Amino acid sequence: MATSSCSLVVSGIPLPQKRWDSSSSRGQKSTVRVRISVHAASLPLTRFHLSPSPTPEDARWEGYVRNINPVGLAFPNKNNSIICKRKKSSAPEAWKWNSPASHLQQFNRWTPSCPFVSRNCYRKTTSFPLATFFLDKSCFPLSTHTLNTTSGNHRCAPRATVGPDEPHAASTTWPDGLLEKHDFDSLYPQLQTAELEGFLSTELPSHPKLHRGQLKNGLRYLILPNKVPLNRFEAHMEVHVGSIDEEDDEQGIAHMIEHVAFLGSKKREKLLGTGARSNAYTDFHHTVFHIHSPTCTKDSDEDLLPLVLDALNEIAFHPKFLSSRVEKERRAILSELQMMNTIEYRVDCQLLQHLHSENKLSKRFPIGLEEQIKKWDADKIRKFHERWYFPANATLYIVGDIDNISKTIYHIEAVFDQTGLENEMASPPASSAFGAMANFLVPKLSAGFAGSLSHERLSNSADQSKIIKKERHAVRPPVKHNWSLPGHNTDMKPPQIFQHELLQNFSINMFCKIPVNKVRTFGDLRNVLMKRIFLSALHFRINTRYKSSNPPFTSVELDHSDSGREGCTVTTLTITAEPKNWQSAIKVAVQEVRRLKEFGVTKGELTRYLDALLKDSEQLAAMIDNVSSVDNLDFIMESDALGHTVMDQRQGHESLMAVAGTVTLDEVNSIGAEVLEFISDFGKPSAPLPAAVVVCVPKNVHVDGIGETEFKITSSDIIAAIMSGLEEPIEAEPELEVPKELISPLQLQELRMRQSPSFVPLSPETNVTKVQDKETGITQCRLSNGIPVNYKISKNEARGGVMRLIAGGGRAAETSDSKGAVVVGVRTLSEGGRVGNFSREQVELFCVNHLINCSLESSEEFISMEFRFTLRDNGMLAAFQLLHMVLEHSVWLDDAFDRARQLYLSYYRSIPKSLERSTAHKLMLAMMNGDERFVEPTPKSLQNLTLESVKDAVMNQFVGDNMEVSIVGDFSEEEIESCILDYLGTVRASRDSKSVHGSTPILFRPSPSDLQFQQVFLKDTDERACAYIAGPAPNRWGFTVDGKDLLESVSGIPIAGDAQPHSEEGKDVQKDLQRKLRGHPLFFGITMGLLAEVINSRLFTTVRDSLGLTYDVSFELNLFDRLKLGWYVISVTSTPSKVYKAVDACKNVLRGLHTNKIAPRELERAKRTLLMRHEAEIKSNAYWLGLLAHLQASSVPRKGISCVKELTFLYEAASIEDIYLAYEQLKVDEDSLYSCIGISGVHAGEASLEEEESNEGFQGVIPVGRGLSTMTRPTT
Repeated sequence: MATSSCSLVVSGIPLPQKRWDSSSSRGQKSTVRVRISVHAASLPLTRFHLSPSPTPEDARWEGYVRNINPVGLAFPNKNNSIICKRKKSSAPEAWKWNSPASHLQQFNRWTPSCPFVSRNCYRKTTSFPLATFFLDKSCFPLSTHTLNTTSGNHRCAPRATVGPDEPHAASTTWPDGLLEKHDFDSLYPQLQTAELEGFLSTELPSHPKLHRGQLKNGLRYLILPNKVPLNRFEAHMEVHVGSIDEEDDEQGIAHMIEHVAFLGSKKREKLLGTGARSNAYTDFHHTVFHIHSPTCTKDSDEDLLPLVLDALNEIAFHPKFLSSRVEKERRAILSELQMMNTIEYRVDCQLLQHLHSENKLSKRFPIGLEEQIKKWDADKIRKFHERWYFPANATLYIVGDIDNISKTIYHIEAVFDQTGLENEMASPPASSAFGAMANFLVPKLSAGFAGSLSHERLSNSADQSKIIKKERHAVRPPVKHNWSLPGHNTDMKPPQIFQHELLQNFSINMFCKIPVNKVRTFGDLRNVLMKRIFLSALHFRINTRYKSSNPPFTSVELDHSDSGREGCTVTTLTITAEPKNWQSAIKVAVQEVRRLKEFGVTKGELTRYLDALLKDSEQLAAMIDNVSSVDNLDFIMESDALGHTVMDQRQGHESLMAVAGTVTLDEVNSIGAEVLEFISDFGKPSAPLPAAVVVCVPKNVHVDGIGETEFKITSSDIIAAIMSGLEEPIEAEPELEVPKELISPLQLQELRMRQSPSFVPLSPETNVTKVQDKETGITQCRLSNGIPVNYKISKNEARGGVMRLIAGGGRAAETSDSKGAVVVGVRTLSEGGRVGNFSREQVELFCVNHLINCSLESSEEFISMEFRFTLRDNGMLAAFQLLHMVLEHSVWLDDAFDRARQLYLSYYRSIPKSLERSTAHKLMLAMMNGDERFVEPTPKSLQNLTLESVKDAVMNQFVGDNMEVSIVGDFSEEEIESCILDYLGTVRASRDSKSVHGSTPILFRPSPSDLQFQQVFLKDTDERACAYIAGPAPNRWGFTVDGKDLLESVSGIPIAGDAQPHSEEGKDVQKDLQRKLRGHPLFFGITMGLLAEVINSRLFTTVRDSLGLTYDVSFELNLFDRLKLGWYVISVTSTPSKVYKAVDACKNVLRGLHTNKIAPRELERAKRTLLMRHEAEIKSNAYWLGLLAHLQASSVPRKGISCVKELTFLYEAASIEDIYLAYEQLKVDEDSLYSCIGISGVHAGEASLEEEESNEGFQGVIPVGRGLSTMTRPTT
């Protein structure tokens, strides 16, 4: 459902997740997030965004699966999937500060800035600089995808539609009589000069390299040359039809066509051997088929663009609706429907149903209705296709390494020019720009061109149009809204309450809905800028006021964003809280929103956030040549859907600079206040009415000392709580002093004199203090205090850099009497956010001013801190100062510890209310012999912790020889080494770190065991099922849990054919390559990654495609670096009636590699997939951080520079024989394999954790957001 693969990790197990917005939030820390729509015209403006609470055991790094890439960075190994983007966890996360620059400098991690719309993000939102010094991403075992179960009050922006003047763009029509209320004079009372008015009304410049055109059959196309990644391109066919176009008896048919057309294409299948990837998705307003392809084949240099276009032509306009394929996809969709029907999805549906109760958006979720999906035959599906799938109702986007525009247009014409003309009555008028089509279109015209034809021609075509009536709506989506505008709607809907036994916490969403304002002029851009400045202040208002106490809310989010998918702009206030605190939470949030509206931002806030946005814009402009094709394409699609002008990054910066000087404090507060009126003036006759108020609450709540108690709430109670916030006295916000530096020059001088930092030889055998590898550009050095440092000078991300500190130990270092100490300690450190004499607010503002992003996370093996910074305005120096202060002067606070402990307690109690998490939890406890270091800490363990114990657990790992720092960025050798010596070299010398390495050994449960097959039952109103199958594996470097060194044994195995006295020269070369691979430290990392690709492909074709037992099945490897073990996990979703067969089928595939041998084509495809991903990511600084990791780590002795520079060779050298050597090390026999099946439904048995924990109180999950129901999952 959506566009990119993502998993949730619970107890280390990758849980299949919807591909919805990644910036969703279910955090348990008190957080405030403010988002505002990212208009195309304003692309230099960043997405500021406060990520809510930290990720306990379930939610892994926001990033790469740790299994496939042999050096620590990995990719999802789903067959035919797109490159993984970093996902946000919805498990509790710590606060982090996402400064503007950090979003721009890396596109695969946090929500990217506006021009780079992430494939994980379906909305045009800008998150404002909300709190946080650190994001704690503490994580747990099995895979590294992260949790995204509950969408935050999210604004769904379109995946795309058409150009700014197109009829398919979202409606921006304001009701009659309202425009005069927003006239120029009222908005700019002090700037009424003709010169300024003329400037602000001037059209924004259009993207200079974006080429638009249209074929004679009406097919529109956009072409944008883009060199990242090299020798690859994106081709997306967007058909302007979605679930909103379905009739009452067709609910889900658009999604069905997407499946059948895409997976039934033979021409698409032929591309699979070329290194191309493809997928598809459906939402309210469009269906998109996309292919990511090399520009030419590897061997013959054949141009692949014609083949890709031919495949898209077949998929979209010439599908074969074979009955066999229809039945396969019917089974897959029914399985998908049950898989996605989580409580989060149901909450999401509730939000959309009430927000859009007046139109079809509330009734047309793309997945459809089960009873209808079961009935349609091929003819029914074909008729819908004939009505909507024709060239004039589609747009083709091509973005990539394309040098010759004319040649590209020639290929488009050659493939598509005749498509659809055989069925058309007349050719549409030619047009070089999309806007021309708007003159000829009105809603639902036959063939889409009636406006351009004479009455006579229309009459003559009437008979044929009865046979095939092609339709196209002038406005997408074709719905009418009840706007939340003063005087427009006088009937207020009472708050709607949704109660469910699987919900854990209280949440309220207050919605305001207005028409989309297209950003076309400098004045439009100026308004966006002023809104951003205004709303950026909200997080500090709440964070400052409640910084030293436990606030009544869990999170407060204010979201203001455009949605092309829904055809409107929606402002949402979302408040989440513990049920016992819900009234106080509403009161506080409303009070602070009202304070901002009444008093506005201060001069200091205006200066601070305007400066941050301009710096961010400058950084973005500098990175214009480093934006990936897919990010550019997504941005263009979304911008066109909303009708915004599309600019490139440089134009965006220049335009922003031009309007910044015209911004005044009064205007910022005036235009920003309008956004908040539906909350701050709630109940007043002049105020706009909320479009909806939706409250989601549990049926029962846990009360200490009592147990489960019924939760009671009424609509009048909710209104009373809102009104109480409006009646509280408020005062203006004081200014805050922002430090320019954390370490003064005098303090630095004293540190240098005291510590005498210097570089020392890397090893006792040599006097070399710095080793540089010219091929990779990697430099290795070591400081006199024992800290090893790796750095790489890179121009990939102009004037940007990333830094990561890794400390060995992680949760594995926890002792029997300190279970949970590391994760709670990491969370405590991030909760406090203080260093030295600086308050949390000062540290956060320091990060804002220097465009620094900081995050802190823990895993089973490591604790790491990551910093993203700009080289402008001493940003790198500031990042190093902050790192030094964290290591030397962290402040540990009792209240931060209390919040952290409560967070994990709440999270533990939520496990039994999630089918996937409870199933994964039970399997991990069984396989890891009850070792709590691989699951969430229990209430008993949490109670035993103290502030001192968690502090020691963390800080004992931050010692010189146990740490490693890696830096990648656009800096000079002099700049980086000066920072290293000044701020890392002056960290105090190493303390004794024996405690880090003296932890309790990790063991798998002895087998056979009666816990190798288990079940979980969850009471629910709807039926669902999932299962996990897991077993032991070696670590990345060939070490096993029982002490074996497999690399030594493998290197001695003879190569096949060695005994032959004479062989061909080419074969001798291949044997030499194989010998080198088998002697290489990365042998198991390489071969296990290829093996995972092969197994995933087989699982898809067998369990999903052939047997129809699941929609989603995946094989994941978790190969550790420091710990001498690993494991694999197969995750499968199904229905209660099929899940047992699905588990058996997965086991058969896993064990069937001996009887059904791996074919050469399977291995070649796996190699191409992994090499392609490596080549695509090599331009990313974040990817290089992963490559640099552990180069000098004493706990990972086999990692060396050859593991980075020889990656391509190692993949290419691998043979089928090598893959089987790796396969032999996976324990797949019945005595070693563990499985757990989870089933939910009305008649399911009771869900429980281990018996000793059954008396602990449990709660469920926090519902926030809407958006899960607006898109389907990727087809594959």
